[in-house]
Amino acid sequence: MAKTTVRKSRWKKITIWISVIIIALVAGVFAYLASVTYSPSEQAEVAMKSDDRVVVSEVKNGYQFEPKGQDITQPNFVFYPGGLVEPASYAPMARAIAEQGHRVYITKMPLNLAMFGENRADSFLAEHAGESFVIGGHSLGGVFASRYAAAHTAQIKGVFYLASYADDGGRLDGTNLSALQITGSNDGVLNWESWEKAKSNLPNNTAYVSIEGGNHGQFGSYGMQKGDNAPKITEQEQLKQVVQALEEWMKSIKP
Repeated sequence: MAKTTVRKSRWKKITIWISVIIIALVAGVFAYLASVTYSPSEQAEVAMKSDDRVVVSEVKNGYQFEPKGQDITQPNFVFYPGGLVEPASYAPMARAIAEQGHRVYITKMPLNLAMFGENRADSFLAEHAGESFVIGGHSLGGVFASRYAAAHTAQIKGVFYLASYADDGGRLDGTNLSALQITGSNDGVLNWESWEKAKSNLPNNTAYVSIEGGNHGQFGSYGMQKGDNAPKITEQEQLKQVVQALEEWMKSIKP
């Protein structure tokens, strides 16, 4: 009886220590991810505020940017952020597109990693069933936006990639979806070899736009990204060209 009591006591202590170690490891992972996550710039923070042109609101799984005082222009626009980048970092782009009349969603991802929230666009599509949507994202976000589109071809009209590509899990070749690829010539983060190989995963009617002097980080507004090259144009100029390319592409998509 005494031996049984001792064994139980030892096992209880071991279980407690295992629990403490697991909690410490999880806390360490969260702390590390927080330390390497990119935060929005001051300009991006300002763009997150509603004004007389765009209403910004927090919704399930993200943020909605809706034009004020005008009819909504189709398609609706769903955006998946880059890996370890806070969603508000893309507010300047979202606002600019909303000012063109589109309803825009920036998705909030678990741990700021799209791989853990691939299906978060479901809530946006369900909120406006019957309307048209395009989806895409920056870097890692574009990869998982493409996977979402591949699984929802009946609900999505087109896919856009900002310094990103369609991997084998998100291949769209053989579909009738419209696609847009935008890259920056000074991008030091994008794996250009993988990007080139992944072209075969895209639809035949894919449009390609290269922004001369643009880099990886300036597809958002969160400062210089580790491993990136210095841009040769301003963030404002890159944003202007990105929005222009997206708007022209969306005009070519039938509702």
